[in-house]
Amino acid sequence: MSLMNNLSTSMISSSSSAFLAPTSFNASRTRSVSVPLKSLNIVKCVSTPQEQQTAYKTKVSRNANIAKLQAGYLFPEVARRRAAHLLKYPNAQVISLGIGDTTEPIPDVITSAMAKKSHALSTLEGYSGYGAEQGEKAVRAALASTFYGNLGIEEDDIFVSDGAKCDISRLQVVFGSNVTMAVQDPSYPAYVDSSVIMGQTGQFQKDVEKYANIEYMRCTPENGFFPDLSTVARTDIIFFCSPNNPTGAAATREQLTQLVQFAKDNGSIIVYDSAYALYMSDENPRSIFEIPGAKEVAIETASFSKYAGFTGVRLGWTVVPKQLLFSDGFPVAKDFNRIVCTCFNGASNISQAGGLACLSPEGLQAMQEVIGFYKENTKIIVETFNSLGFKVYGGQNAPYVWVHFPGRNSWDVFSEILEKTHIVTTPGSGFGPGGEGFIRVSAFGHRENVLEACRRFKQLYN
Repeated sequence: MSLMNNLSTSMISSSSSAFLAPTSFNASRTRSVSVPLKSLNIVKCVSTPQEQQTAYKTKVSRNANIAKLQAGYLFPEVARRRAAHLLKYPNAQVISLGIGDTTEPIPDVITSAMAKKSHALSTLEGYSGYGAEQGEKAVRAALASTFYGNLGIEEDDIFVSDGAKCDISRLQVVFGSNVTMAVQDPSYPAYVDSSVIMGQTGQFQKDVEKYANIEYMRCTPENGFFPDLSTVARTDIIFFCSPNNPTGAAATREQLTQLVQFAKDNGSIIVYDSAYALYMSDENPRSIFEIPGAKEVAIETASFSKYAGFTGVRLGWTVVPKQLLFSDGFPVAKDFNRIVCTCFNGASNISQAGGLACLSPEGLQAMQEVIGFYKENTKIIVETFNSLGFKVYGGQNAPYVWVHFPGRNSWDVFSEILEKTHIVTTPGSGFGPGGEGFIRVSAFGHRENVLEACRRFKQLYN
């Protein structure tokens, strides 16, 4: 059976209840073969040296910074282990609550706009080629009015892109290799990995599971998942995500005010990842620019991926205010614009048509309904682990549930759950040393899959 056929068996049926899939192995036999002896002549066998097959190598040295990276990037590694599990259990009905990929259909009001744009490209009147690297004017204007209407952010402060993750790496190119950086611990691994690749860090220190020259801002249940800034060393760049991936914690207005003041006192730049802002249930800020003075010290990056199901469509944006200046007084936005124009040809015009539809009254309502669906999934997962006696965090302001397994290795917990229930989660240590002892459970899934997964969790841990 081909690998693709094996993978096709991973589709879960809502009626499934027996999840410990049987396995069978075909025993192989060894066969004895007798060869008749034709003569008694002695034949001398002489071995001859075989030509050594060596691959051709260029004279180009490998990027030493990439060589610092540990193993694979977290989510491809999770996918690799999932694929290996399916090879071991080809009939297993695997449920993926690991990688945060959306599962529900994009609302029709949005796909209709993309289809209309796509068909228009086949006409002389509707065809368009390269667009502005910064994004279409109408999309930038709609983003400014929808999310930053009374915050002093203008449309030319906004750069439309193919997603927040891509913009994080473009920002790293702007900053270069001679900066220092701080990151929440635990946090989205793209911040650390891109810093390593850029040459901002030292070697990985196995004894503490950290890279040298990165300031890891520990975020724990004890400090409400907000770092004690009095213990944080000064760095040039501060990556901060709220609501946070993976913990699901959202910073309060008071906490973000402290963060902005901390950046001002130290002359630092905050890169604020607001990819989950619309999941906020509390009255916490949805943008860093709600905090007075933030435009002088902060960049904000965001995405349609988890709002409209655009993980495959690809559309996001980054806000770089005019007021944000380097130490020599040069605007950060001008350098970011230079990088965007050099490294990027602009977001797909079809994706931008979808983004514009997202920002219409009907599109905003449709996105809220999708978000509401995933938040209901989150509630089901939280209630399940609470009923089993686990300490559970997150879930209220983000589509992630952060479950504590005290004293356990998070990869061991990941393997235990996968082996015994055929459910994929994400090990907490993949988000930094502060994630050890936790797993992240994603709420992105069909309702019947989430209910079935929770039934399996109860059977395993009850």
